[in-house]
Amino acid sequence: MTVALCLLTWNEIDGVQHDIPLIDRKQFDQIYCIDGGSTDGTVEYLESQGIPVYQQTAKGINQACLDGVDKCRCDAFVFFHPKGTIPVEDAYKFREYYESGYEFVVGSRMMREAHNEEDEHLFKPRKWFVLGTGLLAALLFRREGNIVWDTLHGFRGMKTEAFRRIGISNFDRSIDIEMVCRSYKYRLKRIEFPTKERPRIGGETHFRALSTGWQVLKYILWELRRKI
Repeated sequence: MTVALCLLTWNEIDGVQHDIPLIDRKQFDQIYCIDGGSTDGTVEYLESQGIPVYQQTAKGINQACLDGVDKCRCDAFVFFHPKGTIPVEDAYKFREYYESGYEFVVGSRMMREAHNEEDEHLFKPRKWFVLGTGLLAALLFRREGNIVWDTLHGFRGMKTEAFRRIGISNFDRSIDIEMVCRSYKYRLKRIEFPTKERPRIGGETHFRALSTGWQVLKYILWELRRKI
């Protein structure tokens, strides 16, 4: 079993400078980056660290992930956004799950022993929305197996053959929940494990809550009409 670490970046200089030195490169058989057009030194820093960087072929996070799998030369991959928000060592856990037969693995902020950045707040709109979409996706598409509750976290991975088989679309910003819905339709063996999210250490989010939420709901309606 070979495993690739696919970094996804767009102006994340603070994050890459924090995360990259912490990565134990012996844990992966391939490490590379798909970049969305950074202008803040992200690309130059990664290349100075010996990490190949490829510019995505079209706009959108879905396209970045599709390009990432296209560049993957391993049996499985891990998508990782180096923003300083997730413990780097959690990326090493994917290999054990793949070797145990799981095809789809999610680092979850929603389960026991996990942590979401809103957990200290009384009002948790993002967390509640994620849990709601997790329930909705399960009700609409799951036929067997466990529920994936963290439907909107980009820290996830899949066996490469399974990703190519399920037919991910270029419906922008659907990638995280689409991997969940398609894993239900194709009955992939799936699992979540807890991870602890911290606030990003620099830069700005590229996924605004309201616009991303609306895009996710439009995707779910579209997936209902989509043939397998």
